[in-house]
Amino acid sequence: MLEAAEEKILEGKRINAGEALLLLKEEDIHQLALLAQNVRFQKNPQPIVTYVIDRNINYTNICISGCKFCAYYCSPENGSGYVLTMEELGKKIEETKKLGGTQILLQGGLHPELPLEFYEDMLRFIKGFGIHCHGFSPPEIVHFSSVSGQPIREVLERLIDAGLDSIPGGGAEILVDEVRSRIAPRKASAQEWLEVMETAHELGLRTTATMMFGHVETPEQRIQHLQELRDLQDRTGGFTAFIPWPFQPGNTAIHVMPATAFEYLRMLAISRIFLDNFQNIQASWVTQGYKVAQLALYFGANDFGSTMIEENVVAAAGVSHRLSEAEIRKHISDAGFKPRQRLMDYTLV
Repeated sequence: MLEAAEEKILEGKRINAGEALLLLKEEDIHQLALLAQNVRFQKNPQPIVTYVIDRNINYTNICISGCKFCAYYCSPENGSGYVLTMEELGKKIEETKKLGGTQILLQGGLHPELPLEFYEDMLRFIKGFGIHCHGFSPPEIVHFSSVSGQPIREVLERLIDAGLDSIPGGGAEILVDEVRSRIAPRKASAQEWLEVMETAHELGLRTTATMMFGHVETPEQRIQHLQELRDLQDRTGGFTAFIPWPFQPGNTAIHVMPATAFEYLRMLAISRIFLDNFQNIQASWVTQGYKVAQLALYFGANDFGSTMIEENVVAAAGVSHRLSEAEIRKHISDAGFKPRQRLMDYTLV
């Protein structure tokens, strides 16, 4: 069975979910890396590794979702939550632009009292700085729909009119409701997450996709997550990249051992092989550190992610890695690749 799957991969053929699960569970780690690299260079023949200069701005930490895996959120009744003022937001954007930033990654908690007009005004303010706004993950869009009483398509149309340029793939966790009901019962369902992305693609927005693994899910559910993404990408072609990262359990309500680098690299390689309709796979130095991220470039990744001028959510779980643009370029070069800055749609700068 393994040999048959390997042969299909080397011939550029699509593997099925059962074969992906077999590879995840049984394939030799070195062979898995070779297979993933083979797919990576089929799709991206040049030895280029890209990165983007941006800042992750969390406009509020007030959230009614109460996800068990989150160490950053603040419940509305807590009293210590915040909502950024336009002045604070403007200072962060100006600093980002001075550092060569090309986009803002805008995400926040599910605030129960902010109307849809608040987000429209925020987008118009951000667009006044002439910067790309990569904002609002699907659970936020679903929340805006619930608060405003408007359907998801209309919410997206209004946000696009206000200046939304693309959507990050956050909030996917594992796209299996059995898992979601255990770790985030008040958050968007798997189907709602997929609906937001499919509608966004239909409206011309490009988006990314993610997976947070290593908490309560099974290997079978990880592959089911990838299958959902591959099926949607077959229909729309709207995803620019996939970013898998391991759950960080520090300061959260889920008590597990963090996934090892070994487990991360296996999952990354399987993602590259199974998601044969995704052009780009991103390494996660934010959770893994730069040395494992360098290794990831030999397990199928062709993107080093963002400089993350600001990052709060992973840091709240007790994991804090920081890299400047110069350091990212050095680490990519030291791993044997050519660093190139990119935009959200992977156009090279």
